[in-house]
This record gives sequence, C-alpha cells and structure tokens, in this order.
Amino acid sequence: MKTYEVPLVPGPVSVPVKFREAYMTDFGSSDLEKDFYELLKENQRLLREILKTTNSVTIQSGEAMLVLWGALKSTVCPKDKVLALSNGLFGHGLGEMAEAVGAEVRYLEAEDGRFIEKNILQRELDSFRPDVVTAVHCETPSGLLNPIGDAAPMIKESEALFCVDFVASAGGSDVRVDEWGIDLGLLGSQKCLSLLPDLSVLTVSERAWRAAERVDYAGYDAVLPWRDAEEKMEMPCTHNWHANAAMNLSLKSLLEEGLENSFRRHNETAVYCRSRIASMGLELYAREEELASPTVTAVRIPSGWTWPRLDASLREHGMAVGGSYGQLAGKVFRIGHMGSQADIGLVRKGMDILEEVLNK
Repeated sequence: MKTYEVPLVPGPVSVPVKFREAYMTDFGSSDLEKDFYELLKENQRLLREILKTTNSVTIQSGEAMLVLWGALKSTVCPKDKVLALSNGLFGHGLGEMAEAVGAEVRYLEAEDGRFIEKNILQRELDSFRPDVVTAVHCETPSGLLNPIGDAAPMIKESEALFCVDFVASAGGSDVRVDEWGIDLGLLGSQKCLSLLPDLSVLTVSERAWRAAERVDYAGYDAVLPWRDAEEKMEMPCTHNWHANAAMNLSLKSLLEEGLENSFRRHNETAVYCRSRIASMGLELYAREEELASPTVTAVRIPSGWTWPRLDASLREHGMAVGGSYGQLAGKVFRIGHMGSQADIGLVRKGMDILEEVLNK
C-alpha cells in the first residue's frame, strides 16, 4: 500500500505514533474490569470539558455514522416533523436519514457556498413547527463552518430538539453544546482528535433522553442502553478498550495544548492555506470568509483540469488530498488541515507541491 509524505486528506487524518502505541498494549475484558470503566468515565469527563457541556456523554465503538443513525432512530418517531438545515451533502443527508425513520422532513437549503439566512430559518420554524431540527457544524464536503451559535436561540425558542453534527469541527473550532442548546451532539474520533475511525461520541440532553424513552428504539445503534452503562458496569456490547486508551491520550493532549491554542493553530493553518490558494489564482468554494472552515478547505477544480488528473498528479509528488461528494463531486477538491494535520509546515509543503503541479 502506498503512503504519502504530505497527507492532507480531510479525514481520517494522520494518527500520531503516540496514539497508535495504545493499540499495542494488552488489556483485560472491557465488560468486566473496573479499570476500563474508570477510563471510560475519565474520557466522558474530558469530553464534557472540551465540548463545554454538563450533558450525558456516550462513547460507542464504531465510526461516527453509528451515532448519526442512533441519535435519529432513538429520538424520532414516524410522522414526527424534522427540519433539516442544509448547505452540503451531510446536512441534506441527516434529513434523508430522518425520512428513512419515517419522519416528515422539510429541507431548508442554503445557496451555494452560504448558510441559511436567519429570517428564512425563523419563517420555517414558525410555519413548520418541527419536533427536531438537524444541522451540521462543519460541512467537510464543502469546507464550510456553519454559524450554529447564531441559529441556536431561534431553535431553542421553537422547543424543537436540536441535533448537530460536529464530527469535523470539535477540537479544531469552538463547540458550545450547552450554550447552543444542542440536545444531540455528534462526534467521531478520526478528525480533530487524530485517531482511528473506531469510536463515536454522542452528547445527550435530558430532553433527548426523554425522547429516547418515548421512542424506546432497540438496536445495535440504540442510545437508551448506554444511559448510565458505565455506572452500572453493564455494557450494551463489548467495548473497544484499545481505542478508549488512545482517545484518553488524545483528549489529554488537546487539553494540555489548551483549547484556545488548538483553535488558534487550526485557524492560522487555514488562513495560510487559503492565502496560498488565492495567490495561485484558485477559487474557494466558501462564498464568505467567515464560513471558511478552520479544519478543511474546499477549492474549485482549476480550469483545464479534471479531478482525476489533478489527484493523480499530486499523488505522483507525494501529496494526498480529497475529492468531494454528491453535487460537488468533480467540482472541488479538499485540503484537510485538522488535528495532527493542522500544521503550517505540512500545509506549506502541500501548497508548494500544488503550485508546482499547476505550473507544469
């Protein structure tokens, strides 16, 4: 398998050796041993600090789609009304998932490269009266960081449950679960935490727990069995001790750096990346500077190039970036500068390679 000297894919990101080493340790049974439950509770405590919440935190074994599905199937009944805020593939996808559960879904789509205007959101909240509102903080396919904090007061006033995917932002950008009234907050291990894609995190408010009790969904991805599982020392399924040990190292490393310092590092790297992109005469997908994500930059494919040709040329020079999905497939490419890859030295190498390739 080929490896790349300049890894700048938008996740799963490069995993530092010190985190990988946790997988080389032999542990006991996660179902039975007190040490595992103490580790799990410490990780929950650290995540509450990072996500700025007093809500429950569940840590489940599986990639982030596990909790995206689990959150919706556990709290949405057939015929419930779901308002899906969308300016990208994942925002729209949350609505499609709710439809699969049987909900009545209304999609509120933003213009290309923008987010939904407040007056339009308020109008839809008033007319549709949703039971649940879904949104994505960082739309990785389009490189957009959405102003969830601005929309939050209107959603709170509507009394709808608020479900937010911050898989690609938490740790690299400020996430305020309690202040923003997020009832269901979704996180994966493979983005800013710089881990393998094997753990998923869900923050659950008391309102969301009550909704889960009402729905009483039973399945591998169900939320309700995780309520107080660590206190009861009863796992719904065999957990991943190795991954939790690696997560513990990652969370402590992030807090030792300091959240504000991490946000600054991500932002400075993103600003440098965008400045180099502009100097090459390339066009960002984000229409407004404040919507450009600090964790991933989406760039329109330059004139005269196709994505397969550009991708192949960059890989020949030892650099891996990402394409995109859905309506943006073949139209933009993405540079992932999150977690371990939020490094100006690494991004500088990548931009030098991109410039060399484009100038050939």
